[in-house]
Amino acid sequence: MNLNWPLMQNNITREDLDGLIAYLQQPEPQLTHGEQVRAFEREWSEWLGVKYSILVNSGSSANLLTLAAVREHYGSGEVIVPPLGWVSDVTAILQNGFKPVFVDIDRRTLGADPAQVLRAISYDTRAVLRIHILGYNALTQPLLDELAARNIPLIEDACESHGATFNGRKVGAFGLVSNFSFYFAHHMSTIEGGIICTNDPELYETARMLRSHGMVRESTSLVRRQQYTAAYPDLNPDFIFAFPAYNVRPTEITGVLGRSQLKRLDANNRIRRENFEMFLQHLDPAKYQTDFFIEGSCNYAFTLVLQQPDLALRDRVEAALRAASVEFRRGLSGGGNQIRQPYLRRVLGDKECEKYPNVNHIHFFGWYIGNYPDLPQEKIQKLCNLLNGL
Repeated sequence: MNLNWPLMQNNITREDLDGLIAYLQQPEPQLTHGEQVRAFEREWSEWLGVKYSILVNSGSSANLLTLAAVREHYGSGEVIVPPLGWVSDVTAILQNGFKPVFVDIDRRTLGADPAQVLRAISYDTRAVLRIHILGYNALTQPLLDELAARNIPLIEDACESHGATFNGRKVGAFGLVSNFSFYFAHHMSTIEGGIICTNDPELYETARMLRSHGMVRESTSLVRRQQYTAAYPDLNPDFIFAFPAYNVRPTEITGVLGRSQLKRLDANNRIRRENFEMFLQHLDPAKYQTDFFIEGSCNYAFTLVLQQPDLALRDRVEAALRAASVEFRRGLSGGGNQIRQPYLRRVLGDKECEKYPNVNHIHFFGWYIGNYPDLPQEKIQKLCNLLNGL
């Protein structure tokens, strides 16, 4: 059986490309970030339900700038994070001088266990980074209430969870700041791209400057620009660099594609939800985990996790998927337990990774498989039949 099932398919359509070509065929189209970027930022903010958005060149850059902005406003210290997530969640913490404090996950949400998060909070905690893995919501009301009561900033990495909700609001609209990715394989794509979202005007201005070399002129706040100009009269106001920052600006192409893709995001997400529910309903719960907490989830991938550690079944699953031409990734987001990666072993040693049993189970016995709007449902049934027969 050949299912011919890539991780992502047709995520950038002919309609997107025709719109981009029409833009480029203008007499003098602007290519670096300008009005198309600003328009997409406004439209995305409205869709998400936040005041401000800052488009950047990747979700990883969004992670990096977010942690840099948090450092500028809250100082250095500890950031609580799970070991399951994309590499840039952890490297952004390290690169900005924070200490990552790891906690294990809840296997039903794949997000950090809320009880462990609260136990890990210390005097040095500067933020809690919640990662919404592969479309699952990782928020709980008790956690939100407790963080608010302790005045601890919440960072949401929703790079893989466009359209997922908690209590009727989209994830990414709850924290001090959130990040999304528009990489090709995600719910919507600008080829590469990412965005930072917040309701905090000061953090917004800082992130805008961090995006473009730390230049004060990038701030939309006249007051802030005047303050820097007055404080540094020896500098040309066009070239005042407030922070040791970056150049992670997007192009107008990013904005054009983002505006086109956003128009059909909600409709595509409805299909993804239907596909995912069908997948879970037809899997054998004796072999595979089917009790994920899917209320509000919006999954661009099918999460396939063995109920129990079983190396022989794991190997049969992978052999069967390869034979059926079903593309997959083991370890789910980021390849599993980040603490097993060389860059963290150099910092934490070889034994630290063993302290997180739930993440380790995902690392060795979990996979994701592509879920996209034009995926035929008969393929989903055939895949479940294949897996159940192993």
